[in-house]
Amino acid sequence: MSNRIQRVRHDIKRRELQVAKVQHLAPDYVSVTFKGETLHDFVSASYDDHVKFMLSDEDRRDFTPRSYDNVAGELTIEFALHATGAASDWARQAAVGQTAVIAGPRGSMIIPMDYDWHLLAGDATALPAIRRRLEELPREAKVTVLVAAESAALLPFRSEAQVDLQLLDSQQALLAAIRALRLPAGEGFFWFAGEASVAAQVRDAVFVDKGHPREAARISAYWKQGASGHHEDL
Repeated sequence: MSNRIQRVRHDIKRRELQVAKVQHLAPDYVSVTFKGETLHDFVSASYDDHVKFMLSDEDRRDFTPRSYDNVAGELTIEFALHATGAASDWARQAAVGQTAVIAGPRGSMIIPMDYDWHLLAGDATALPAIRRRLEELPREAKVTVLVAAESAALLPFRSEAQVDLQLLDSQQALLAAIRALRLPAGEGFFWFAGEASVAAQVRDAVFVDKGHPREAARISAYWKQGASGHHEDL
C-alpha cells in the first residue's frame, strides 16, 4: 500500500486571544471559543492537528483546533477535564474576557477522505478530533467510531457519513473492542488517540495482531498517567 498521507508545514505564529464564549457541554467537557484579530490567517488543514495552548512560557499543552472561522476571527477548542492538571483547572474556570495565548499548528497530516473505510477511536481527549472528522467526511464515507468517555453520551456526533458509533464504558472495554474488531475489507485508515499505555496496546493490536499497514494509521498518546504535557505518536 502506498502512503497517501500528505504532510504540510505551517509557519508558527504566537497569537494572543480573548475568551469569547464558554460552553459546558458535559460535566467533564468544556468548549471555549477564542476571538482575536490575529486569527485572520490561522490555518488547520487536518482534524489531527494540534495547537500549543500556553499556560506559561514554560508550560504548553497540545489541543485540537475543533473549529475556526478566519472571517469572524474565532477559534474553538474543547477541553476534556481531568481530575487534576493545569489545563483542566484553567478550563473549569474559563470566563468570557479572559486572555490566552496559542501557537501553531506547526504542520498538518492530511488524511484523504476517500478510503474504503475509516476507524476513529479513543478516550475523552480524542473527542474533539473525532467529532471534527465526522463533520468533515462526505456522505459516501463509511466510519466506525469507538469511544470510551462518559461525556460522549452527552455530545452530538454530527455527520453526513455512514457512521457506526459504539460507546464503551471503560478503557479496557475499548481495548477489548479494538482487539475483537475484524477490520473491513478494502483500503482503510485507522486513527486512535488516548492515554499512553492504552495507545501502546492499541498499536500492538493494530500493527502486530491485525497486520494493518503503518502508513494507513495514526496512533497517538495524547496524555500519560502521572505526566504533564505529554504528546507522542506511536
